[in-house]
Amino acid sequence: MKKILTILITLGLCNFIIGQQLYDVNKDGMLQIKDAVEAAKSQNKHILIQVGGNWCPWCIRFHNFCKNVLSIDSIIKSSYIYVPLNYSRENKNEKALQYLEHPERFGFPVLVILDNNGKRIHTQDSELLEKGNSYDTAKVIKFLKNWTPEALKK
Repeated sequence: MKKILTILITLGLCNFIIGQQLYDVNKDGMLQIKDAVEAAKSQNKHILIQVGGNWCPWCIRFHNFCKNVLSIDSIIKSSYIYVPLNYSRENKNEKALQYLEHPERFGFPVLVILDNNGKRIHTQDSELLEKGNSYDTAKVIKFLKNWTPEALKK
């Protein structure tokens, strides 16, 4: 009975973990960018691309941090089209990374801001936004606010 219970708990945890994956290894990064550009044009937003993978704890940590800090989540929702772009052994999205001018050189996660025409306007090494075992709220807010469409109009 213990073995059956252990197997059921393990299967349940695996399904929970798989369901929580941020990055879709099957997505074509260039198609994601194309779709994001269309949405950004129609909504007058910029595009925030988070390049990383489900294998990267800091990638998941950054995403969760942004979702859980309401002021950050609000900035992202109001000014950006958010794109989690996969980089993994299964799918390196090499064409997308070439288009983004090889942001992977900064490590993962790396954040790339595109304007609503798909032009890269900034690449951010996320390590500069860290604080301890998480991220610094003030630094992330400053980074995001500095690259909004409104900020670049000034």
